[in-house]
Amino acid sequence: MRTALCDLLDIKYPIIQGGMAWLGTYELAAAVSNAGGLGIIGAGNATGDWVQGQIRKMKELTEKPFGVNIMLLSPYAHEVIEVVLKEWVPVVTTGAGNPGTLIPQFKMVGIKMLPLVSAVALARRLERLGADGLVAEGMESGGHIGDTTTMALVPQVVDATSLPVVAAGGIADGRGLVAALALGAQGVQMGTRFVCAEECIAHPNFKARILEARDRATVASGHSTGHPVRALENRMTRQFMAMEKVGATPEELEQFGTGKLRLGAIEGDMENGSLMAGQIAGLIKDIKSVRDIIEDIVAEAEILLGHLATMAKEVVPYGR
Repeated sequence: MRTALCDLLDIKYPIIQGGMAWLGTYELAAAVSNAGGLGIIGAGNATGDWVQGQIRKMKELTEKPFGVNIMLLSPYAHEVIEVVLKEWVPVVTTGAGNPGTLIPQFKMVGIKMLPLVSAVALARRLERLGADGLVAEGMESGGHIGDTTTMALVPQVVDATSLPVVAAGGIADGRGLVAALALGAQGVQMGTRFVCAEECIAHPNFKARILEARDRATVASGHSTGHPVRALENRMTRQFMAMEKVGATPEELEQFGTGKLRLGAIEGDMENGSLMAGQIAGLIKDIKSVRDIIEDIVAEAEILLGHLATMAKEVVPYGR
């Protein structure tokens, strides 16, 4: 299964790993790249030194292309940008902000830029500024989200630009990949599905909570800050939303949320930590290797595409 995205990034399969803070480490990213996708080191709020160490360990484990996700809201974003340029990372994805001013310096050294967008206007602007592709992320995603669904957002971004578009949000299997291709995307980005990979360093408690999740297990909080986040509902999310309801300031909310992602995802506190995950969590029922995840998704997608082609031949046009 090869698309324009595969040619752009020099990967075998049109599957990108999401830039997951604390969890998008070299162990997971290298496994994704070695399995034919594009592994992504998630910089999150990490320092430049931490990201540099991750990049160098990544290069020890794979010769395949990989990327770094830069969260533009991070206080260390400038450090991370300098490290990415110094270490020459093949691909950069971005989130939580507009990376337009960064595109020229990355393109000058041959780094591919795939910014995350949640609106058509930003997609058009970034195409004009020279982005190589776009990750159109719907509100079904875990972590920072916009307010448009994947089903609605992806085809509008595809129609509005000429760039390869990656669909993100609510995708965890071959059906999701086929649906994304039908919407005009050239590939998919997945985060929650890769949390439940053997190579992911997420705490076993977190993986177990995802396996137990149902269709309405996640909630979105933080709307009052302008940067809403989707996570599995627990005591922490309920407290956060209660603070919003009584008018807590953005500073108070930020202070309350500081350290909560590591507390949940790495330390395994399922009630007081932040458990960022997408709505697709309810569909994930097993933990297996990255290679099995990717190859199973591609195999399922290819079977479905064959079935759809057969169905199309059998459909009798209306009125005939």
